[in-house]
Amino acid sequence: MLNKSDDTEMIMQATFMLAKQRHLEFVTPELTLASLTTLEEVEHLFHVLNQDLKAFRKELLGYIDTLEKVPEGVDYQITPSQQFGVMLGVAVQLANSTGAHELDIYHLLLGMIELPDSMASYLLHKYSGNDTEILMSAIALTFGLDGSLKPENPKTEEEEEPEQSQIPPEYQDTYDDEWKQYVTCINDKLKEHNQLIGREKELDRTIQILCRKQKNNPVHIGEPGVGKTSLVYGLAQRIENGDVPKRLKDCKIYQINLGSLVAGSQFRGDIEQRLQSVMDGVKRDKAAAIVYIDEIHNIIGTGASAESNLDIGDILIPHIDEGIIRFIGSTSFKEYSKHFEKNSGLVRRFQTVEVNEPSIDETVKILDGLIENYESFHHVKYNKGVTRYAAEKSAKYITGKFLPDKAIDLIDEAGAYRELHPLINPKTSKPKRPQTVDNALIADVLSKICKIDNIAEKEDEQSILKSLSPRILSQIYGQDEAVKAIVQAVQMSKAGLLDDTKPIASLLFVGPTGVGKTELAKVLAKELGISFIRFDMSEYTEKHTVAKLIGSPAGYVGYDEGGLLTDAIRQTPNCVLLLDEIEKAHSDIYNILLQVMDYASLTDNKGKKADFRHVIIIMTSNAGAQYASQANVGFNGGSTGNAMLSQVKKTFKPEFINRLTATVVFNDLDRNMAKLIFDKKIMELQHRLEARKIKLQLSPEAENLLLDKGFSKTYGARELERTINSMLNPLLMNEILFGKLNKGGNAQVKVSEDKKLTVSVK
Repeated sequence: MLNKSDDTEMIMQATFMLAKQRHLEFVTPELTLASLTTLEEVEHLFHVLNQDLKAFRKELLGYIDTLEKVPEGVDYQITPSQQFGVMLGVAVQLANSTGAHELDIYHLLLGMIELPDSMASYLLHKYSGNDTEILMSAIALTFGLDGSLKPENPKTEEEEEPEQSQIPPEYQDTYDDEWKQYVTCINDKLKEHNQLIGREKELDRTIQILCRKQKNNPVHIGEPGVGKTSLVYGLAQRIENGDVPKRLKDCKIYQINLGSLVAGSQFRGDIEQRLQSVMDGVKRDKAAAIVYIDEIHNIIGTGASAESNLDIGDILIPHIDEGIIRFIGSTSFKEYSKHFEKNSGLVRRFQTVEVNEPSIDETVKILDGLIENYESFHHVKYNKGVTRYAAEKSAKYITGKFLPDKAIDLIDEAGAYRELHPLINPKTSKPKRPQTVDNALIADVLSKICKIDNIAEKEDEQSILKSLSPRILSQIYGQDEAVKAIVQAVQMSKAGLLDDTKPIASLLFVGPTGVGKTELAKVLAKELGISFIRFDMSEYTEKHTVAKLIGSPAGYVGYDEGGLLTDAIRQTPNCVLLLDEIEKAHSDIYNILLQVMDYASLTDNKGKKADFRHVIIIMTSNAGAQYASQANVGFNGGSTGNAMLSQVKKTFKPEFINRLTATVVFNDLDRNMAKLIFDKKIMELQHRLEARKIKLQLSPEAENLLLDKGFSKTYGARELERTINSMLNPLLMNEILFGKLNKGGNAQVKVSEDKKLTVSVK
């Protein structure tokens, strides 16, 4: 066994001490070189090279300062890097081949010279004029080696063996385990992960592929959250239980951490060396090994550089062909087709296993199997039926995610909420035992995720729908047929009688301005307890502006901003969507709406889908309103509604009208409707005045005067609001700010002899 000289022992200790002082996790050749610069021999070496040692040391330490440091307070173990091991191996080999009795410091210097992609090697060559012979001669001269650095008995070319790095025994265990920092042994992490429930078909298919002689590498393809990773943990559990064919007995599954593999790599070849160390380490493992690569599409392009297109995928191919290691990958359908299929060599070597979203019944079985773990973790008890409720409601309301993941999230979050907000026993004022999670809490959590008011889930949905019509009619006047049509569409959808692959309803409201089209959409959203989203379609009159709804194409301004409509629906998938004055938009908007009304789906410029299944789409239009007054003129005159519908058919294309749930015609404003709207506006004004302790009273004459001035079939209810704002509110404003209503009181509004409003305070 080769011993170290005293100087070498001292330098090794100084190297590890320097790593500790600078909070570095890995010992590198650069740290060894920095320690060597404190020796007189190295100072003499730079004198021979006619170079400035201070400048050299400053540049070397400057590089060391750029290395990634371990944060303060974090426990870590200092370990030799791969290049440090290679340096020692070369140094030992050189010492043995030259008949040296000790490993000396000049052996360490010589071990650094030929290190690939090493800053230590780069700086030594830089300060010797990039001439290896000059550098080696200077080392020989400095250490009195008579210029001879070759082995005593060099082998001929025929006898020469492949060069192998030899690591000193005291560093061998550390070096052997270095590859493990880039992997996680799934067999050792089974207790930290949810057990696999179901998926027998996919698991059996995976085992069958692993037992093949060739191309025995499965890749799981499925949407995020359907259980691809759990499938690998299920395989590891079967291996631990011995429930696998003999070929897979005692196998270890190692998951490569691509982030750790890439992190801190500064030179070309670092990633390749780390990956090679992982492959070598896995092969040295006593048990047969399977390497698992999550998000396997990320290996395509990773590691490639301007000088070479070679990436991790290309580097893995020889190891796959070797057949010693089996590989399992997982990715989504989109990423597989977008990235993985670019490497035809990998595609040919991997066998696909589709992992589809489970049904609601399958999800319930999964939740029933996991519920005990979540009860133990959150110290709660889940009531009977909670798992099915969570599965059904998450499938219905949570979009953009997939079962069973979104149902598990709902169960987990409800448990966390109950743990933080325990139920209190009113008699003892102490937390109840046990703490329970019921359907109401699941609904409450769901309402926050999906932005649905609690009333929509907590109360009996049937009673809500049953009283929906009278509640809306109490706020919308004179449009009974319109209210009936929209309530019926909602009730039909809730009853499950409509196609659940389409929006809840796609309605076109037509009628004159100011008769309540927009107001009805707002009231509907409020009574259903869902969000209200409005788009003014007059902003999308130009062809290029329509693109903003789904996002600009690649290469155009606004591509990175996404689509206004698609983003809004993804953020609020349960809503009333109002597209106001649809006839003013560019005709391209109808092509977008055809897809939405047919399939309840819209894809943005980046390929992401927005789900419209729980959206009530309402489009308003004034088309035909100007012809309504002509409906009863002439011998063949028809109704106002027929006149407007006739004009609607001329304005909109047949394929657009054909996809509507209903076209709802709004009546013109009459005197009776105007009176009801007027009373509503005055009541709203009274509520605002109550905050200032003011009571408002209008005489019959004052009411009639305001109504006469505000009633207009042409401008509808908006003229009423303008009349109140222009005739009544200024009088109240003066009295509130400068008059007798400053501290409250009773304001009586009357009509003077000159037909003007007056306010008296009592």
